[in-house]
Amino acid sequence: MRKRKKGRKLSRKRDQRKALLKSLANSLLLKEKIKTTEAKSKEISRFVERQISRAKIGNLLSRRLLSNFFSPRIVKKLVDEIGPRYKEKKGGYTRVIKLGRRKSDGARMAIVELVK
Repeated sequence: MRKRKKGRKLSRKRDQRKALLKSLANSLLLKEKIKTTEAKSKEISRFVERQISRAKIGNLLSRRLLSNFFSPRIVKKLVDEIGPRYKEKKGGYTRVIKLGRRKSDGARMAIVELVK
């Protein structure tokens, strides 16, 4: 049964899923827009929203918590650029735009981007 369980497994084990989320989040925060499958896009959106909320605080604790997931370069960008951009906003930092299906395997595709 699935009671009270959040998130998707994405057909991966826990460590692989965690590594996938980290790499997708790194790409999203560097490029501010990525194209991936719909399920991955929804998961990465949840993950990045939480990290941006943490970056908005901007104190030493939040920097250290962010450094568990991201490289120092991305932590600096999060705290110095992305966090202040959303200072007045209380959520909804990312946007998921659904696209059509991928031609090769029919997977539903989506674009995830940071809202300006």
